[in-house]
Amino acid sequence: MTSGQPPKDHIVSFSLPTHANGILPDRMIAAMADAGLILPAYPFVESQIQPASLDLRLSDIAYRVRASFLPGPGATVAERIDELKLHEIGLADGAVLETNCVYIVPLIESLALPPKIVASANPKSSTGRLDVFTRVIADGTRRFDMVGAGYHGPLYAEISPKTFPVLLREGSRLSQVRFRTGEAILDVDELEALHAAESLVDSDKADLNGGVALSVDLSGENAQGFVGYRAKRHTGVVDIDRRGGYAADEFWEAIPARGDGSLILDPGEFYILASKEAVQVPPDYAAEMVPFDPLVGEFRVHYAGFFDPGFGYAGAGGQGSRAVLEVRSREVPFILEHGQIVGRLVYEKMLARPASLYGQRIGSNYQAQGLKLSKHFRV
Repeated sequence: MTSGQPPKDHIVSFSLPTHANGILPDRMIAAMADAGLILPAYPFVESQIQPASLDLRLSDIAYRVRASFLPGPGATVAERIDELKLHEIGLADGAVLETNCVYIVPLIESLALPPKIVASANPKSSTGRLDVFTRVIADGTRRFDMVGAGYHGPLYAEISPKTFPVLLREGSRLSQVRFRTGEAILDVDELEALHAAESLVDSDKADLNGGVALSVDLSGENAQGFVGYRAKRHTGVVDIDRRGGYAADEFWEAIPARGDGSLILDPGEFYILASKEAVQVPPDYAAEMVPFDPLVGEFRVHYAGFFDPGFGYAGAGGQGSRAVLEVRSREVPFILEHGQIVGRLVYEKMLARPASLYGQRIGSNYQAQGLKLSKHFRV
């Protein structure tokens, strides 16, 4: 793989505004690449730069490893791969990754972050809705999906399909990364003021303590009497890059609403549900779904947590959008009730308004969504 370092005569300077606090928008991400702070081995492709994030691309090789790991201080991911790899898989022509196996794939993008910019990663929405467990790893780190200020080095994706075997290839995009500087998260007073001005959720009694609370919709009123989908086992392969290529009923079982507004989550099963609230993210802000208190239930919600500026926003064609919830029960069966809080949406300031907002104009897949499977399925 060739070096991603731009020619010296192409590199331009990059600077942040004084006392900057916020998430970098699309045009600043492009400027970071022009300045050599993001180093793609190959030029970016169309739509790779999103309003508040950058999609990360897989390189041409995957390593099947014995177990997930973090390198820790002073160690590189490559060193740990050499210790733990079972075999190598070429991705240039595409390859199938099997369920419940752990793979490490070097990414085409590497970073040369300046001292005041940090990066955080998350699975893309379509990745989470396929139950593909994906995290980004950097050299010397103690945490997944977090890259510290001043980091210079490669990035890797840990990939573990949980329900469907998936076909991946060089250039496939499973993860996305945001860049931020300073303190971007809105405090309680700022969040209350923004909700008063913009109605972040369509609720008269929004719970804003620690972020905007989202609850689960088990009424069936917003999806023709259904509340969600449960993934089937032992299905065919899903090509991660194939849009609308699969009949939903071959991979998913639709779940009808119950009269009592409840749903029993079976251990080890994967569900697609939707929030009761319709959400919007104004243009000068971004949001992220964060885990709710684990003491309130034995389940995990939302693998893919980034919400871009313009999500659900009327000016970007949204009119409010439901948050799709990717839910997996843990060790025991657990009863979800209609209206039960399952997550919180933390809002952050953008450093500047993006040139493009999340919406149909830039080909966003989930604007104005309700209960919706990933873009791979035809319902």
